[in-house]
Amino acid sequence: MEDFMLKDKCAVITGASRGIGKAIAIKFAKEGANIVINYRNNEEEALKVKEELDALGSKTLVVKADVSEIKEAEHLIKEAKKEFGKVDILVNNAGITKDNLLIRMKEEDFDSVIKVNLKGAFNCLKAVTPIMLKQRSGKIVNMSSVVGVVGNPGQVNYCASKAGLIGMTKSLAREIGSRGITVNAIAPGFIDTDMTRVLNEDQKKNILSQVPLNRFGSVEDIANTAVFLASDNSNYITGQVIHVDGGMAM
Repeated sequence: MEDFMLKDKCAVITGASRGIGKAIAIKFAKEGANIVINYRNNEEEALKVKEELDALGSKTLVVKADVSEIKEAEHLIKEAKKEFGKVDILVNNAGITKDNLLIRMKEEDFDSVIKVNLKGAFNCLKAVTPIMLKQRSGKIVNMSSVVGVVGNPGQVNYCASKAGLIGMTKSLAREIGSRGITVNAIAPGFIDTDMTRVLNEDQKKNILSQVPLNRFGSVEDIANTAVFLASDNSNYITGQVIHVDGGMAM
């Protein structure tokens, strides 16, 4: 009989209707987890993900919630607990970009990125922590970025949000570690997603010149790391930032 790494665990994944979030949901389901698929706008895509997960034998729940609003984040976690009786894993993956040079960046573009990427994660953490404290167990994975460590021109807002997530990860890891809860972050590098597919050949060449492995990562590379951090294999790892970036930042 196959040994599933996340058998019967309840995992809440924000922004799970596409990209990295979707890949994590699929990988978790293959490892035996029950999945709460969160989305903000695209119900059609979220329901397609549900179909895929159902076919893998996973119990799933789809919850529409804009996690940047505290009440909606609370609703998401409450629905997960109601459906599965517990919340074992939270993956804070929801995020947006609104790129521009600082000199041209509108205040609302700074505010909206911080609100979704950083405040959204805070809202979910605040909602889930009491449940995990009571359980005396839990795995939290925050999706940061290589640019939250090294910076990137034209992304002051995004880099600030992802650097903030790293500080939040380390602080919360210290706060709740004594209750058997781990809190870690993943810092993806340049991953083959819709965002990188629009780059022209010169842009791709320039990026790859900074990556020792000389290729873009895949969403599966991130999902594999998320499974490890969500499983018992990482029980003595907390407060860490795992770089999945082909060696770009070292």
